[in-house]
Amino acid sequence: MYVVKRNGKFVFTERYNDPMTGKLKSASVTLEKNTNHYKKMAREILADKIKEKLKFTGTEDITISELVRRYQEDQSRTVTKSTYTRNVFATNALARILGGDVIANRLSAGYVRDCFNRTGESNGTLNERLKRFKALIRWGYRNDLIDDIRYIDKLTPYEDKEKAIRLKEKFLERDELKKLLQNIAVTKWRMLAALTALSGLRIGEAIALEQKDVDFKNRIISVNKTVDIVNDIVTAPKTLTSTREVYMQDELLDLCRKIKAYTMSECMRNGVRTRLFVCDENGNHVQYYAYNKCLKRTAKNVLGREITSHIMRHTHVALMAEAGVDLETISDRLGHANSKVTREVYMHVTERMKEERNNRIKNINLLANC
Repeated sequence: MYVVKRNGKFVFTERYNDPMTGKLKSASVTLEKNTNHYKKMAREILADKIKEKLKFTGTEDITISELVRRYQEDQSRTVTKSTYTRNVFATNALARILGGDVIANRLSAGYVRDCFNRTGESNGTLNERLKRFKALIRWGYRNDLIDDIRYIDKLTPYEDKEKAIRLKEKFLERDELKKLLQNIAVTKWRMLAALTALSGLRIGEAIALEQKDVDFKNRIISVNKTVDIVNDIVTAPKTLTSTREVYMQDELLDLCRKIKAYTMSECMRNGVRTRLFVCDENGNHVQYYAYNKCLKRTAKNVLGREITSHIMRHTHVALMAEAGVDLETISDRLGHANSKVTREVYMHVTERMKEERNNRIKNINLLANC
């Protein structure tokens, strides 16, 4: 660092090598004095300036905290607000578990596994952490912030013996769904639960539906928006594939007619007008939390366990699989480009059906009377 006096002040300058061009460049700061205190201040300021100039070259030793910060910044521009919020919580947790000051380029499979093991979390939770960690590291690699990520292939999923039990809890059997619907006391909530179970719509998509989105003549529900529950706004659907048309089978068509009639009747009774397919007493979007509370309470009372609104979507997968609908058709209906849970529910149901068929055949003796 060198100092030049100019116009009664002191210009402190530090040179550095620009790795993108291979040329020397300089950073400067002007201060009032040239004492030891001001020299120290200048060095700190110039170090930060140079670091800022180099930060996108991928040459500096980036910490986990800085990697997470940049990842979140990118996510804020490229994903929906609800996905962004979820990823912020997940990646902040990763920084805490791995150590925010740890250099990302120095991570190893052994270190990551050891940090995960020390959390004491269940294997299922750790597998979710692992999935989010790999997404973060791959993003860093694609953006030239991390040099080598081959070690992540060594990070295989934890053995999860309770996975099958948890998977069963992600959807309702046919008789459980019927029992639940029969016991939901609030007509509007009962219809909304049936709508999501029979269509596979996300709850935000169902709440956002407008009357023009339900085409009775062509038996089509157009999904083109969703209510972001966390941020309480209407946005585009979750992903590109989420914008879709859902065909109404007979029972769904009949239900939608009943919902339309109920909404019109309620609006007339309350003296309001609405463009929505399902609305509250003021013609506005219904309150998700009131619906979800009713769903949880009813399920707890009649099924012995609480459920979430998203379970109705998984239930649709199970019911369609039982009906013999192929996985690709179900995925298109749900607006899924690639869903692990959808595949798992589908495979669970179809394998169970295969086992049931085999058990029916097992003791048949076709030559018994010959």
